[in-house]
Formats: sequence, C-alpha cells, structure tokens
Amino acid sequence: MPNRNPNDIAELSAKIKGTRFPMFTWQDAHGHLLSQPMTQEHIDDDGGIWFFTSTQTSLWDCIAHRPQVNLAFAKPEDQHYVSVAGTAERVVDRELIRKMWNTGAQAWFPAGPEDEHAVLIRVDPHSAEYWDSNDNKMVRMFAMAKAAMTGTTPDVNNEHGTLKL
Repeated sequence: MPNRNPNDIAELSAKIKGTRFPMFTWQDAHGHLLSQPMTQEHIDDDGGIWFFTSTQTSLWDCIAHRPQVNLAFAKPEDQHYVSVAGTAERVVDRELIRKMWNTGAQAWFPAGPEDEHAVLIRVDPHSAEYWDSNDNKMVRMFAMAKAAMTGTTPDVNNEHGTLKL
C-alpha cells in the first residue's frame, strides 16, 4: 500500500462517513460499466473502503480481471458529493469477515459469517473529488431562482476539490 498522508485519509473518511450507501461502479468482461448500491462497512487506517459481497455476483467475478472501480457518494439534501476512484481487491478472510459481521450482512447471508459465499471487497482509493455547498438549502434555492430569472448562474458558496491518495 502506498504511504499516504494521514490528513488526506482523515479528510476522505470525514467526507464519506455519513453516506452509507454509495454507488459502486465496475467494468464487466466486455468493458461495459455497471453500477449498484453497496453498503459501506468500514474505512480502515490506510483509507481502504470495505464492503460485503457474495462470490456468486458478477461484481466479484469482474473485479478479479478489471479491478479499477469508482464509488459515488451522494447526500443531495446537503449538496454533498464525493467520487472515489480506486482499485478493488477481493478478500476471503473468515477471521476478518467474523470481525466485521453485522446485522446487515446477516440479512444477506442467513447462514452467518461461515457462509462460503460471504466475502469482502476492499477498495484502495487512488483519488477522490468532492463537491460541497456551504450554503443552506434556502439560500441555494433563492440563488437558483434568482439566476433563472436574471439569466445568470447561481451565486452559491460551493467548494470543489481533489484528494490525491
């Protein structure tokens, strides 16, 4: 794993912590992009983002050959968006699976953490882009209405940045 700046990892963690269900995008065997919502389970000290999945999914099969993925986190009510590009790793470690096990995983794998199909994916992020609005919803709505009426762009307090991990 690359030697990362702990401040960048902390910033990424803070930006995605409150969004539990990102869209996980990967490529199939033909190079087509596929996406599905996934439950973010954990962010480790190196910035790795963890998910439970099944060995019976196309996601599991495809990332073995094309591990480049993207995670899209969104909180539209707060105008907060984060896009994480990274490399997915397939992890079959029963001890780690037991350690991370929770009621959400139990719902998908009724046989419990010993289910042979219950496995983990760790996404090692390379970079992340984020967009945040520091204005409240009423201020944003007013700025958009004003812009629509005057033919200008909205005057809102937006923050956009990139984290190179």
